Amino acid sequence: MIGASREALAAGRENLDSLTDNTSVDSAKLAQELAAVTDLLDREVSLRRVLTDPSRSGQDKAQLAASLLAGQVSGETVDLVSGLVRARWSGARDLVDSVEQLAAYAEVIAADKAGVLDDVEDELFRFGRIVSGSHDLRAALTEPKAGTAGKTALIAKLLGGRVNAGTARLVTSLVTKPRGRSLEQGLESYSKLAAARRDRVVALVTTAVPLSDSQKERLSGALGRLYGRHVHLNIDIDPAVVGGLRVQIGDEIIDGTVSSRLEGARQALEG
Repeated sequence: MIGASREALAAGRENLDSLTDNTSVDSAKLAQELAAVTDLLDREVSLRRVLTDPSRSGQDKAQLAASLLAGQVSGETVDLVSGLVRARWSGARDLVDSVEQLAAYAEVIAADKAGVLDDVEDELFRFGRIVSGSHDLRAALTEPKAGTAGKTALIAKLLGGRVNAGTARLVTSLVTKPRGRSLEQGLESYSKLAAARRDRVVALVTTAVPLSDSQKERLSGALGRLYGRHVHLNIDIDPAVVGGLRVQIGDEIIDGTVSSRLEGARQALEG
């Protein structure tokens, strides 16, 4: 994927990250809906050409996507897909590939939020080793003549009740809809998505007033140096903090707000 398509996918990934930072969003459901959109775009050649047509405005394409998907998938999925089609694409197939990648990434996010990302990574690795060690099994999973139903049944027999549901969905999608990838390439791509998620740190920043872009960049850079990873900022505006910043990363809190200092002074006086 090159040029405009790479930039569009990166923006889509950021949108998905931001959306799923909201604990009320069901990442697993989002993954399954994005997979369904992938199937639609894969089947409908004319539709994906229209949605990536550079002569049409981004707003026009977004409205078309929203009208087609409304009532079929959640509002979150509609928003994500609409954002994707607003962007410019180097090729129509890149849009389909990107939606599929976001579907897999949403599964990774769901596993991470459920605290089972390590297990999913290990299960995918062990599945790959099992397949590479058996020529007959690999043939059964990759032979086009085997058919989708047969492959799905085989995966269910191999993995059913033995792995996380997200692992089973990822493997089933890869085996039944390889879309030009080898089994090994698909599993490697999942590993890269898991690594990208693992390297991401989310900081909840509470401030009395909005931060400028330069302030956000400096704060993200400082936190990144402190934690040794890229830090994504979620900004919460709360006038009650009076001034300064409160930063929460996981269970760790860095509180430099005026309100906290005033509270500390009040407690000291009362003590």
